[in-house]
Parts: sequence; structure tokens; C-alpha cells
Amino acid sequence: MSVAAAPAAAVTGPEVGANAPRHNPADELRAELDEMRQEVKEAKRNRSNDALQKQLNGLVKKHKFPGALAAVRDSKGRTSHYTAGVGNLRSKAKVPVDGYVRIASNTKTFTAVAVLQLVGEGKVKLDEPIETYLPKLLRGKSGDGRKITVRHLLQHTSGLPNYTRWMPNIFDARDEYRSPRELLKIAFAHKASFAPGKKWEYSNTGYTVLGLLIEKVTGKPVSKAITDQVIKRAGLRQTYWPGKKVKTIRDPHPTGYGSRKPGGKLLDITNLDPSWGGAAGQLIATPSDLNRFWVALMDGKLLKPAQLKAMKKTVKAPGMPGGWRYGLGLMKMPLSCGGVAWGHGGDIDGYETRGGITDDGRAAAIAVTALPTADAAAMSVIKAADTALCAKKR
Repeated sequence: MSVAAAPAAAVTGPEVGANAPRHNPADELRAELDEMRQEVKEAKRNRSNDALQKQLNGLVKKHKFPGALAAVRDSKGRTSHYTAGVGNLRSKAKVPVDGYVRIASNTKTFTAVAVLQLVGEGKVKLDEPIETYLPKLLRGKSGDGRKITVRHLLQHTSGLPNYTRWMPNIFDARDEYRSPRELLKIAFAHKASFAPGKKWEYSNTGYTVLGLLIEKVTGKPVSKAITDQVIKRAGLRQTYWPGKKVKTIRDPHPTGYGSRKPGGKLLDITNLDPSWGGAAGQLIATPSDLNRFWVALMDGKLLKPAQLKAMKKTVKAPGMPGGWRYGLGLMKMPLSCGGVAWGHGGDIDGYETRGGITDDGRAAAIAVTALPTADAAAMSVIKAADTALCAKKR
């Protein structure tokens, strides 16, 4: 109906005339009071997160991130959005509220969910050697698939060398497509870090292997399997796996920045081929959609209770901050206000994300538009996520 047609419809409608309901001042007053109460509650929620806004501002002013954005979901499902800095250093455009960002290693949790769904269906066993599903893939000095189990891969206890250590500078390789087999070839040129199950060490290589496992068992490309079984099942509408050789990010999105060397001039690195991330780090999402994923996961919409319990069984993760522990594609992060958050995090040239969900359903996703170049900057992003997750329950 056009705007012009609306008044005519109102005049000739069936409720106009002697039988139309009379104006009731008391009802109108109650409606106004309800609106005022809602505004007061909203103001209280905003004040409780003043500290978060200050920290996002600090990420820009003190640590020189070009921009920052956040989505915070309270235990009742209400979401508040925050931004700081600029979305583009040249144009000075505002940071888009809830804009798309590369979520990098948060992808690992999606991959882990897809694998654990196969475990729940009886098609994969956690403590079965990967050799059972991918014969002869892992042989040699980098690791033996007859001794490395699916659990080892999910948990980063496989000992497989991390191929990203030997990747070229992103500015020299931003347009290069890398297949999973090519990434494994990089890793397999190096010795295993340790015997399977003996230590913990973060390895993108293990999740590249898990992507191949998903493809072998489901008969689908890993991108489609994760889209169908995880993204769609969770009801996510702003999360997607960019297609082969797709280097751009959907709008709206803030520009992502990087430098050729630490402390160097920030350059636009938004568009790049993310294939080197693959099942370990290729997804793109908005902060609020990432929160929806954590809610769906913890609400049991994606995994059966036994598989979710297995996912949350953690081991020590040396090198991770603040006593964080690692489960099966999932981090357990102690909070400053007590309790823990479950989540992950991701780092890719141009973007860093941190956040997760608490046991009572509070969720937060923080993104900055460059990778931190100092420990203090990295810890400040983590602190911002902690502040968001510790916001008072309303």
C-alpha cells in the first residue's frame, strides 16, 4: 500500500463510526509509562557497558587499531552494538554497525561441530586413527596417521607441524589460491612437533586434515557440508564460506589493514584469497551472527548432549592467555567476574576477533580491523571481550 493511499483506507475502514472504540486516556498513559520504563532499562544496560565503549575507544587511540566493532547479547537475547574508530582510514567513513569481518579461526569450531555431528551419527569415531578414513594421507616425518586420532586433530594434540609458520608474506601471496593438499605439502616438509597425545600445540594443519575427513565421509565439499549442517541449522544469515577464489567481503564491512613488517604503514588488505585458511579459518560473519552461533551450539541445536560434553572436555593449552584451556575446537576462558566463557577467536590479516558465551547465555563478539603487533594490544582486545561478557545481567 502506498503512503498516499493510507488516509483513504483509514477514513473508509469498518471501525470508523458510532461503533468505533472510544479514546481511552488511561490506556494511552499506561502505554507511555511502559515506553518510559523500557527506555530506563535500555539506559541502564547502556551504562553497564560504558566500560566496553571506553575500551573500544582505547583500542583505537592507544593501540592504533583503525576500527573496532562489537555485538553484545544479554541473557534475555537482547543485543547491543558498539563501534569505535573509522571504517576506512582514507575516507574516514564510520565503522559499519555489525559489519562483516573475516572470523578466521572461529571457523575451527564450525569444523569441529561438523565432525562431531558425524560422530553422533556413528560415521566417525573420536579415538579412531585418521588412517581409517584417509588412508596413507599422513605418513613420514611430519606425523603418522596410524597413530594420530580424530580427537588429537580436534584438540591440537596431534603434533602435526603448523603450515602457517612457513607461509609467505600475505602482501606477496594475497591472490594465490591454495588447495588443502598444497597446504599439507607445506607442513609435511617439516618434522612433527611431538608424538601424538604427548603435548598441546596449536596447528592449522590438523583442521585442514579434518576438512578432508568431512569431505570423505559426507561426499560434499567442506564448504557445503559446513554450510548445510552447521550454518543453516543454526539459523545464521550473515555467516558464509566465500567461494573459490572469492577475495572480497560482502557489504557492509570495515576495511581490514595490515603492514609488510611490524609497526609499518597500514595498508588495505581487505581483499585476499582466504583459501590458505580453509577448514581452519576461511569463514566470514558479522559479530551478532557469531553470537547466534555460540547460542545455538550451547543450546544443543547443533550437537547431541554426548558430543557437546566431549567438545567441552578440555586440556591445558600452554601459551594461551589467562589459563585458557582447549577442548575439541572450543576454548574455555576464565572471566574476571567469575565463571567461564566458551568460545574461540580468530586472527587473519586485516581482522582479529575475540569472544564467546557464558553458561547463562551472555554472548559477545569483538572485532578489530588489524592484527595486534604487540602483546599489550592483543591483551586489550581480550580484556574488551571479558568486559562485554561480564556486563551485569538485566
